[in-house]
Amino acid sequence: MNKKRFFSMTLLALMFTLLMSNILVFAAEGAAAPKTPQGAYALLTVIPLIVILVLLFKRVDMLVAGFIGGVMAMIIGGITLAQANDFLLKSIPSMLTITVPIINSALAMAVFKSGGYTSALTLVRRGIKGRVEFFAAFIVILQAAATYMSGIGGGSAMVIAPLAFTAVGAIPELIAGMSIAAAVSFTTSPASLESGIVSKLGNIAVGDYVSTMRIYWIAFVVIAIIIGFYGAKKRNALFQGDESEEFKGMTNAQLFKNTVPAIFLLFSVIFGPFVNNLVGFPLLSPLMYTIVTVALIFLCTKMNLNQSVNSMVDGSNYILVRLFSVGIFLAFINIIGETGAFSSIVSVAKLAPAALVVPTAVLAGFLVGVPAGAYVGSVLTLVLPVVASLGFSPVSLGFVAMGVGLGSQMSFVNITMQALSSGFQIPIIDVVKGNAKWVGGCVALLLVISFLI
Repeated sequence: MNKKRFFSMTLLALMFTLLMSNILVFAAEGAAAPKTPQGAYALLTVIPLIVILVLLFKRVDMLVAGFIGGVMAMIIGGITLAQANDFLLKSIPSMLTITVPIINSALAMAVFKSGGYTSALTLVRRGIKGRVEFFAAFIVILQAAATYMSGIGGGSAMVIAPLAFTAVGAIPELIAGMSIAAAVSFTTSPASLESGIVSKLGNIAVGDYVSTMRIYWIAFVVIAIIIGFYGAKKRNALFQGDESEEFKGMTNAQLFKNTVPAIFLLFSVIFGPFVNNLVGFPLLSPLMYTIVTVALIFLCTKMNLNQSVNSMVDGSNYILVRLFSVGIFLAFINIIGETGAFSSIVSVAKLAPAALVVPTAVLAGFLVGVPAGAYVGSVLTLVLPVVASLGFSPVSLGFVAMGVGLGSQMSFVNITMQALSSGFQIPIIDVVKGNAKWVGGCVALLLVISFLI
């Protein structure tokens, strides 16, 4: 047995022993962990998050890192095995009920297999004559629009990332631009859970919150577009390879016909909520655009009906597996949250000078989003109540939400990050590293804005 394996087994054995000791001590007491830790205990509750971050950056599997951090939190907070089991049984279903990303992912893979994206790329290549930087900017705009209209970044990235990768490859700045666009979009979207949470805690109508934050959303989206454009230009990016032999001899009209399912799916994801509000009923609901997209694949591509349906079902495999993994990880994060760790981080804002309270809270939100950004909506339910108690205005709450969202784009377990890693076919650690500079710059800008407003 090598030293590394021996160390790992020893560490796990120690954690298990401490856990069992913890269960024996606290099971009889059934003591609940304090919600607002004080003093040295407040610092102690943050240690599991730091350990998880260190392990993740050392490329330890997220479930192993989460388990170690979760067990530490159980020991620190006196959380029983029965309580931990409840967290697990609740967190996995909560992730698997995120149905829109699952549907969008399945449909995107079906469109991809049918050749819809390849046809679209062939048309674009013929149209823009090598100006890849404009295509990169267009991809970021699509990501922002799709996320803003649907309220879900992961589902949008599942649709768009494969299209971008097939066209220009894995350009780090393009990926960073998509990440930033997604983060600022789902935290200010009229259709997102995140906006609903801010609305409730800020005692403001969702529409008013969205209107207030729109100028900041536009500003950061413009920055994201510039980042994507700059990356493609700086790297002298070219379209990947030659035109596919299968599509090379097709006319533009034939290519456009193959692209119809992709166009319809993107239109439904981006403009579906707007169309539904306009007509007064869910004309482009997930059910309707699922049926229509599969039908269009059958009618417009070489796939028969059975192949069209099966490609959609097979396309759900990736995201279902990832959501299951994230659900398990989220159980460990919720255990850490039960100790009051997130309250400890955010409540630091109370100690800041009056002029720095909001920037401090924004920074705290970002720091929480990095290790715990699996699903930003769930993180906000832990963070924003503490922030709201400080008497923040709705726009200040929005800045904190954006801070958490940007932090999630440095998270190894965020759904959007998982989608980008898969779509661009690179390890998620490379996505995190590529995002670091650009996301960090946006956080710095957000801190300046939150100080001035």
